[in-house]
Amino acid sequence: MSPEILTLGMFGLLLLMIMMGVSLSFALGGVAVIFSLMLNGPGGLFPIISATFGSMWSVLLAAIPLFVFMGVALGRSKISSDLYNAFYLWSGRLNGGLLMGTTGFAAVLSAMTGSCAASTLTTGMVGMPSMERHGYSRKFVLGTIGAAGTLGILIPPSITLIVIGMTTGLSVGKLFMGGLVAGVGVLAVLLIYVGIRARLDPGSAPSTGQSVPMKAKLASLRSVIAPLLIVTIVLLSIFMGLATPTEAAGVGALAVLIAVASRGELNLRFIREVSYSTASMTGMVIWIVFGASAFVSVYSAAGGISFMQELLLGLEVNPWTLMIVMQLVALVLGMFLDPIGIILLVMPIFFPVVVELGFDPFWFAIIFQLNLCIGYITPPFGYNIFYLKSLSPTTPIMDLYKAVMPYVILMITCGIVFMAFPKILIGSMNALMGY
Repeated sequence: MSPEILTLGMFGLLLLMIMMGVSLSFALGGVAVIFSLMLNGPGGLFPIISATFGSMWSVLLAAIPLFVFMGVALGRSKISSDLYNAFYLWSGRLNGGLLMGTTGFAAVLSAMTGSCAASTLTTGMVGMPSMERHGYSRKFVLGTIGAAGTLGILIPPSITLIVIGMTTGLSVGKLFMGGLVAGVGVLAVLLIYVGIRARLDPGSAPSTGQSVPMKAKLASLRSVIAPLLIVTIVLLSIFMGLATPTEAAGVGALAVLIAVASRGELNLRFIREVSYSTASMTGMVIWIVFGASAFVSVYSAAGGISFMQELLLGLEVNPWTLMIVMQLVALVLGMFLDPIGIILLVMPIFFPVVVELGFDPFWFAIIFQLNLCIGYITPPFGYNIFYLKSLSPTTPIMDLYKAVMPYVILMITCGIVFMAFPKILIGSMNALMGY
């Protein structure tokens, strides 16, 4: 089978199965088995098994359930509501202050839980009643929450950054630092936009009119210092090379349990609920990894990856044009597929091309991640749009599209700046890591 027919057949069948409602993991695995049998008969199934077992033995893969456990435990405890209360009290009496605090809360929660769905829905359920009570525009609130809730894909400890490290061999610690720099940069842009828009249109985000004593503000921090300190220490140990991501995640998971226990919230029901959620989320990730490993092993063995790399490198276009096309592919795929599936499918093709063209691989990977964030809120199929719809069922879908579009434009602008001026991202990463 020629590489051209192989590529059209495998990716075409994959797209068809996804449109039929087959889950991504089973679609990937199913296509791999079908084409393996077509190409090599029953004996061709062994490489699929070998590739899957190879993924199972990855040490980095063990960090995923531990980081998920950390996030779920922090989210399930009352720490999340205490964290929102702290943002609420410190948001001040400025117009839009409460929404700015909610934006910060959504980004932090998204990073802690590693789930855009969990952070978006939790932030909406916790924050929307308070903001609507103070007269905030529902569309303004929904658009902001939707955008900030995607940043967990980028801000560490991001599961997707671990998968990129596992797929490409890049340092997870440096990927985490790049994700932190880019994520905080995008968050700052979102906060500035909210502040300016609230100032220009006070009616959409009025002041709460409440003056909170400094004593009450400081008291609100007591309950969140411990969990934030745990996350900070875990990340610093990775950045400084003191621990591998798996080791740091293990220590972090234990520390979170101790923090929850110190608040009197640790009991059998809590452990059961957190363990179930962790197993569910991790199982979804792992099965996508296994399915993608099988798909890539069959596609690569049949010469598909080499064909795509030669095709891309053989195009008589400016390398920057090729780079832009690859990033646009990430953005479009992010509207339809799970980020982990996209990474495992696309990175084996794109990454060697990036290296061959002489671009910084960390710079490429971080911008790639940012495009996955943007895809999550880009109409018409961005996942977070439908999470927002569940938060506000009476809001027309077109209103939600309009609500998120300013943030899509802002995030795309951030990506363009990071691409046009690589030193902003790479220089900040190297400076913070002491290179």
